[in-house]
Amino acid sequence: MEAKETVLFYGKKLFGLLFSIFLLSFIVFYIARLAPGDPLVSYYGDRVEKMSPAQREQAENKLGLNAPVSMQYIKWLENVLHGNFGISYKYKTDVTKVIGERIGNTLALGGIGLLLIFGLALLLGAACAWFEDRLPDRIICQAGAVISCIPEFWLSLILLLIFAVNLKWLPGSGAYTVGREGEWGDRIRHLILPITVVVLGHLWYYAYMIRNKLLQEIRADYVLLAKSKGLKRRSVLFRHCLRNTMPSYLSIMAVSVPHILGGTYIIETVFSYPGIGTLSYESARYKDYNLLMLLCILSGMLVILCNMAAQLINERIDPRIRAEREPEAPEEMIL
Repeated sequence: MEAKETVLFYGKKLFGLLFSIFLLSFIVFYIARLAPGDPLVSYYGDRVEKMSPAQREQAENKLGLNAPVSMQYIKWLENVLHGNFGISYKYKTDVTKVIGERIGNTLALGGIGLLLIFGLALLLGAACAWFEDRLPDRIICQAGAVISCIPEFWLSLILLLIFAVNLKWLPGSGAYTVGREGEWGDRIRHLILPITVVVLGHLWYYAYMIRNKLLQEIRADYVLLAKSKGLKRRSVLFRHCLRNTMPSYLSIMAVSVPHILGGTYIIETVFSYPGIGTLSYESARYKDYNLLMLLCILSGMLVILCNMAAQLINERIDPRIRAEREPEAPEEMIL
């Protein structure tokens, strides 16, 4: 019986994932085609202006753009189910190859930024809770409030002006110097400024959330009982309070993935960083439908999977959540 319930539970999760991806693809497909713009410009460039009506009709027929939108979606969905996501209008090659060449750059920027944000946020949040309402806590909170109000694009421009233009210490664009793509030192130098903006743009928000979660735990009844038994404040804070905030901490991490990814896309555009963010901007700007669809699906899958993973981890860590999911025992068994 328990195995059957487990299969049913994960089956519902899988169905929810597939249905969410289908709904996302349907909405993005229709909105992209109803938006103003000419996708032929992406494929043919300036030659579109010189095309005759017959040539234009032939070009639309080649790309499958002359059929009704509903038929275009059905055709696209059939191709996707066979593993064919189409070609990029702008790059004239398979969209999976275009994304594969850039996804590593975004994973490096977003992955390192995510680890730094939540590692530093945990340290700062714990430090603020330890020095509650004292000078270090006030300085960290005030500094964080000021920095978190600075727009990411403006902060990016300021750092570019100081470190790339005036001081010339760091490169201001790209993921590597031409001809040195295999050198990790050069790639790290190109990551310093974008990662700095990613971390500063999100760090204080999550640090403040962790601080508040820890302070809520510190004021709980079990903490008063532990202190009355003679446990030191450090032991209570780091061994008990911090452990009890981990389910909420993991939930914050999952929810923050689209938030941080959205900021990464903006930063990639400002720094001309060749990642998924700049690719998304280009696909939307040039009406590169196939590329836009796959990028939206990948982003949506990442968000959905992260939230599902956080829920499952929370159920493993917190027995109260698991107890809510499990059905109550019949009264006869209780008696």
